[in-house]
Amino acid sequence: MESRPQILLTRRWAKPVMKALNESYEVTAPTGDVPFARTEILKAQDGIEAFCPTAFDPVPADLIAALPESVRLIASFGVGIDHIDLDAAARRGLAVTNTPDVLTDDTADTAIGLMLATCRRFWEREKTLRDGLWAGPTPGGALGTKMTGKTLGIVGLGRIGHAVARRARAFDMPVVYYSRRRDPDAEVSLGLVWCETLAELLGRADIVSLHCPLTEATHHLIDRAALAAMKSTAFLVNTGRGALVDEAALVEALRDGAIAGAGLDVYEFEPRLAPGLAELENTTLLPHIGSATRETREAMAWRVKENLDAYLAGQEPKDRVV
Repeated sequence: MESRPQILLTRRWAKPVMKALNESYEVTAPTGDVPFARTEILKAQDGIEAFCPTAFDPVPADLIAALPESVRLIASFGVGIDHIDLDAAARRGLAVTNTPDVLTDDTADTAIGLMLATCRRFWEREKTLRDGLWAGPTPGGALGTKMTGKTLGIVGLGRIGHAVARRARAFDMPVVYYSRRRDPDAEVSLGLVWCETLAELLGRADIVSLHCPLTEATHHLIDRAALAAMKSTAFLVNTGRGALVDEAALVEALRDGAIAGAGLDVYEFEPRLAPGLAELENTTLLPHIGSATRETREAMAWRVKENLDAYLAGQEPKDRVV
């Protein structure tokens, strides 16, 4: 019987995909919901050809160097690639793939949900109700901010930025954007307005939504100076990467009223929060669930399998980034 390629998963995926993987490959994966720790990854025997982490699993240079010599591919589960040291992978001659496209809608939905929940103070008011402190509706109590008609500022006009802009039309929101590349077609089709600088966008927007990749250039893109450039009535939403925001500076700005509130799904030091962030009532905090639907997580897993199938069959994978 011909031997099958060996692959290593850091976490278990959706059952239908795991069944298909086990039919095609010799799979090493956790038996339960607890992901492999680094020590367990390094126990992998030589013969593993593909290493399959998720976007929640750091893959630094020293881990890449310690992977079995047989590894040829890092097939990541997730669109972001900042958790992988791509230079180290390239030096070792490893291919790297990700899973774009399939999580666009869910992440855009999450961004809109965070905007609405934060502007309208949903979490704060739900907590009052659950704690038995609600005394009934009053005309002037616990007022939120109307989202319809507010100016939305999108930072990073990639797939998800486009999807958020489309959804914003349902709320009659004027949309301004700042991105590495200007998109005249989107300006026409979606009615977007280009901002030449981030500072211009921050000064115009009532809600700032982050959708750019995390790079050296965008690390702490939203720092104290950027927060100070925002309106005191504005809200910050981040479904991109946690380290786009200086969280210590954000806590300070939220506490001092420099901005009105923030809705976050990603964090600078996940799974830890910056000190003081969890205690602030002018925030909506989600535990990195932007793509967490059954449909999308399964689609992400199938996309990884497509890349595995292609590469290990000697073909060019669809989503190669290195």
